[in-house]
Amino acid sequence: MPGINNIRQSIRERDSWRDCQRLSRRRSFRIPLFRILLTIFILPFGFILFYYRATDGDAHYKPDQKEFRRIQKSELPILLKGKNLINSTDQSFDVTIQGNSFHIHTSLDPSLQKYLHQQLNRSTSRHIGIVVMEPSTGRILSMVGYDKADQKNNPCLDNRYPAASIFKIVTAAAAVETHGFQADSVFDYNGSKYTLYRNQLKDRRNRHTHRINLEDSFAQSVNPVFGKIGANQLGKTVLEKYGDAFGFNRSIDFELPLTPSELHLTDEPYQWAEVASGFNRETTLSPLHGAIMVSAILNGGKMMEPALIDKVEDDEGRVVYQNRPVYLNQVIEPETSQVVNRLMQATVESGTSRKAFRGHHKDRVLSKLIIGGKTGSINNESQDTRYDWFVGFAKEKEGSKELVISILVAHKKYIDIRASRYAKMAIKRHFQDYFSRDIAKSEKRRNSS
Repeated sequence: MPGINNIRQSIRERDSWRDCQRLSRRRSFRIPLFRILLTIFILPFGFILFYYRATDGDAHYKPDQKEFRRIQKSELPILLKGKNLINSTDQSFDVTIQGNSFHIHTSLDPSLQKYLHQQLNRSTSRHIGIVVMEPSTGRILSMVGYDKADQKNNPCLDNRYPAASIFKIVTAAAAVETHGFQADSVFDYNGSKYTLYRNQLKDRRNRHTHRINLEDSFAQSVNPVFGKIGANQLGKTVLEKYGDAFGFNRSIDFELPLTPSELHLTDEPYQWAEVASGFNRETTLSPLHGAIMVSAILNGGKMMEPALIDKVEDDEGRVVYQNRPVYLNQVIEPETSQVVNRLMQATVESGTSRKAFRGHHKDRVLSKLIIGGKTGSINNESQDTRYDWFVGFAKEKEGSKELVISILVAHKKYIDIRASRYAKMAIKRHFQDYFSRDIAKSEKRRNSS
């Protein structure tokens, strides 16, 4: 029996040795395979990564160049500090900040800037602010102005001016959207078109009652109709909602300091009527904000963020900032914007701007355009200044070119050039240049073909 046990022990030891040999062979086989995989895949990847980082891995990194860093729009006010740009005819200029030089390209149209600046009547005006903007991009094409008391002030960005009847745009949009009113909806009112007494807010009919539709009420700027809509249909909550949507009491991102336009509502229905009709001095508006508001009417209800800078290059010619169009918000529905668009066209065709645009259907340039607007006017408290507004738009009948315009003129004792006339000048000059360039391009294409 001991012999058998010794044999069994010998077999077990032999089998164990063979198992160990097999395991050793397996391990010796696996190790080279792992090394092969490491050689084929991992090491080349590591080499590429090292080379990428050491040479051109960062597309903008060069050992002998300055560090490349893009600039955000929120940083542009630092570059433009001390730059007013109102009345500027320089489409580009250089600035140096902390030893770094930048070349700044603006969106301004030098030709339009120069023309409008030459048209300003300073002798009868305290303030003039003119803003022309592309509604689809927010690019500011013109920013021209005059402030008699402070030559350094930029009236285009000043929020101190009473909005007057320009706020009727907000009221009309709110009424259309919340109550389903249309251009042909009919309203009653008593008394004068341009007053707003408490008794004019009552729903009463007598032989002195006037009947008028929404289109004519807007075009002729009838205060009692819009006062009644504000006090009796909309109320404080709706007026606040749509005022906020149109940008009142809100900061709007811009490259230059822009103080928010102001809207204040109390719990008094008559005050709602004053706000809705623009028959107050507490609701204020800057000319730039006026242009932004109108952009929503042409953009299907989307309000556009304004932009004055197209791009910024560093001293090596690299683009460190590039403007991109930004919509602020969906203010109103597209269908509502179409109704307000029609109301604004009526202002030029048969309303308060009819006289200023008289003959535009026969004009060589203006006859090619669809033009709309809204006027507003109110005296200051001391009755020695007349605030006069025009905000509006012009667009090709056969084409895609559009612009929005916003103008504020604060007249002194005598009134010379009104805001509507400045608007007509600006629109005609801009499209005249645009059509001339378009004709030149067409002729060049024909000659080259």
